[in-house]
Amino acid sequence: MRDDHELESWLITTGVERLALLGKHADALMQGYSRDEVPLEALSETALRRLLAARIVWRPDDHGGVKLAPRVRELIAEMLADETRRHVNADVGETLELLRSLVQSYREALNQGEHWRQEQQLLRLRQAVDDLNGRFADAIDSLWQRLNSDFGFVSRLNDKIRENDRAQKQIVRLLDGLQLIDFNELIELVGTDGALRKLLISQLQRQLSQHYTSLREVQSRLTELMARFRQQQSRSRLVSGMAAFLREHPSFVPGNYARRSEVPELVNRATPLTAAAAPALDHEPDTRVLTDLLHQLPAPMHKPREVAAARPAEVEEQSLVAARQQALKQDVESFYLSVIDHPDSSGISALAYLQESGLEWGEEIWLFQVIAEYQGLPRSEQRAFRLRQEETRASAFNDVRLIHDVTLQLATA
Repeated sequence: MRDDHELESWLITTGVERLALLGKHADALMQGYSRDEVPLEALSETALRRLLAARIVWRPDDHGGVKLAPRVRELIAEMLADETRRHVNADVGETLELLRSLVQSYREALNQGEHWRQEQQLLRLRQAVDDLNGRFADAIDSLWQRLNSDFGFVSRLNDKIRENDRAQKQIVRLLDGLQLIDFNELIELVGTDGALRKLLISQLQRQLSQHYTSLREVQSRLTELMARFRQQQSRSRLVSGMAAFLREHPSFVPGNYARRSEVPELVNRATPLTAAAAPALDHEPDTRVLTDLLHQLPAPMHKPREVAAARPAEVEEQSLVAARQQALKQDVESFYLSVIDHPDSSGISALAYLQESGLEWGEEIWLFQVIAEYQGLPRSEQRAFRLRQEETRASAFNDVRLIHDVTLQLATA
């Protein structure tokens, strides 16, 4: 236990020194981030040696300059949300291996009664789960930043398609990473430990559901932006084509198409009007004209038509269901009567009777009706039978009983 405390104290002391180095030489490091190399004139020999020892900067070769370490550059890009240099790494497989190792160490400490070591392993498990969740959240946030920056301000269709393909591939990689997390494996791994189940099952599952929801929103936003871009592109093509035509024909003046007798087909798109008319019955000349028109109308000829005989009324679906249920009840009663006819037997299997009788009921419905018929009998009649259920547990951690068959016999047998 003393060694662990000493290791933790050393980690804190070293980390404070490295962070102090970053803050003390922030100006030179940021110049190295914006440029290709860190300016050496802003650093003393001692400061450069300490930065190299702390792996904050490094020399690719003896003849080259000093550059920022990749991890430091990624840290600065992450803090600045610089999407041009920001790389999100959601390595789920490595994190899952770490979780398995930490769970085994936690169980060993629990079995040996080392409570302090057990708390340390549980703390590392929480940190690993938080890191995994944070990497997914950062990747989704990076997608949103890309949709609102690079994707939203691309002028050419080919660039837009490439940005769309890039975003779709990142979504696929994130979905593949999420699918690597198998909760059935995690359930078997943690067993019945309450703290581990809360951390690796309920909490992680809730977080992954939020990530899936965010990815669906990103995909919806991506499709919406692509459709909007195509609409804007079609309008811009129309405007650019009209501008090119005007540059080639500078003396062109649009004509007044409303005053032309022959309108081009492209412009004449209005729906034709249908003239409306109504007879004036209070006007004498119109009354005579309408009377003559009515007399000239041909008289309708009604031919006799053969009337088909009415079909018998179809049975309603509800009555069909009731009839089928009644038939099932009668078959179950026949099963009970067969048990009564064989009082000396050790019992009759319900599924065996179903197969021997050639009945077409499903096994699950048949067993359910047999049990329901037994439970529906009065107490005095239930004592005349013995109902045995062949059942098993659903799993080692699930106490739900699965009924596979039912055996019925007389109590006097």
